[in-house]
Amino acid sequence: MSRRFNVLAVCCVAAVTAACDPITAVVGGVATVGVGATEERGFEGAVDDTKIRASINDLWLSENMEVFRDITLTITEGRVMLTGSVKKPETRVEAVRLAWQAAGVRQVIDEIQVEDKSGFSDYASDVWIANKLRTQIMFDSKIKNINYTVDVVNGVVYLMGIAQDQAELDRVVAYARDIGDVKRVVSHVVLKNDPHRQS
Repeated sequence: MSRRFNVLAVCCVAAVTAACDPITAVVGGVATVGVGATEERGFEGAVDDTKIRASINDLWLSENMEVFRDITLTITEGRVMLTGSVKKPETRVEAVRLAWQAAGVRQVIDEIQVEDKSGFSDYASDVWIANKLRTQIMFDSKIKNINYTVDVVNGVVYLMGIAQDQAELDRVVAYARDIGDVKRVVSHVVLKNDPHRQS
């Protein structure tokens, strides 16, 4: 598959998944390609993960709007993490089942919370926690922050990505634990030299 085709595929996938804003979609697709080229997963990995995201979103949209609306996807090297809150356990099961149907999925990590009792203040707190953690790791020269994804649901911090080594991962987790209102830190980060990354 040519590099030109991959760039076009990312842009098209971004256009499909964006909320009817073609300019944002194209810019987002190009940004995904640019960022992917500097991450540990590389350009091809970023393209593959974008295809998986589009496929899962399509499955969710066609089967269950609640799943699409309430659950967040994080994807690294075919490892799919699902976070968010739903009202019924069946919705959680459906989300996981559909995620496994997408081509290229190697693992589905289910971190969906059932019975969302959160309100606007909880959401605002989650956004504040996520932004604070992202800022801390961005300005720490000992952390390659581009390899990390942060998601926060009801005060629980979910980390996904690829750490250069255990010391780097420990720094990220420590930052997360030191933020006020954080109830728990769940890490699905793998080490760069983990033999299971490509297995």
